[in-house]
Amino acid sequence: MKILFIGDVVGSPGRDMVSEYLPKIKSKFHPHITIINGENAAGGKGITEKIYRNFLSSGAQAVTLGNHTWDNREIFEFIDSAKYLVRPGNYPDDTPGKGIVYCNYNGLEVAIINIQGRTFLPSIDCPFNKVDELIMEAKKKTSIIFVDFHAEATSEKQAMGWYLDGRVTAVVGTHTHVQTADNRILPNGTAYITDVGMTGPYDGILGVERSAVIKRFKTSLPVRFEVTSGRTQLNAVLIDVNDKTGKAEAIKRVLINDDHPFFE
Repeated sequence: MKILFIGDVVGSPGRDMVSEYLPKIKSKFHPHITIINGENAAGGKGITEKIYRNFLSSGAQAVTLGNHTWDNREIFEFIDSAKYLVRPGNYPDDTPGKGIVYCNYNGLEVAIINIQGRTFLPSIDCPFNKVDELIMEAKKKTSIIFVDFHAEATSEKQAMGWYLDGRVTAVVGTHTHVQTADNRILPNGTAYITDVGMTGPYDGILGVERSAVIKRFKTSLPVRFEVTSGRTQLNAVLIDVNDKTGKAEAIKRVLINDDHPFFE
């Protein structure tokens, strides 16, 4: 089995990249399961039902979220009925939505878990304790378990990777929007990368207009962040999985931008 994961989609530039390149990536690499992080897909913050459904129509089997889950109020109207939308599982138990979803390919169940870090992010429930619970639940159905760990600190992401090595198929980091070059298979068979990167503007700062970010750093004054326009990028990883064991056998970075063009 091959699992394709597309990093944080930011605004309409990111959605356009998914529409343009997901068919090309599928044609070249033939993934069986495609997962998209969509927490920034609606104007840079949050997601709408239309965008969620468009991702599924474009060829995704599941959509993960993160700390911007609630930024678009529309999500409260559809999250409980969105079968393949997964928000951080370590939100309090009475929070709408779910932290784990299952996709099926050719009779094989794939569990997709979303967890949020706490370092430099809101202090919600412990991600390590909660992921243990979700893995126990997943293992009743499948050995193929994919974890999107949406976190800020590199150390917290690495800690999660080592903590779950051998117990899950993959731990991929999201949130910081810059693709890291540390993709590897950990000793006990878990695919790992600290951050998959983002899909959207290439010439912004983490996807937003540069001057506003620079002003914020120079003055410490509040500014309004807007998704910028111009050149675009797509960041993803492709993971080869042993169907029988649930272990990962390879993890490849996918990077598409003007400096790294995609060759069909």
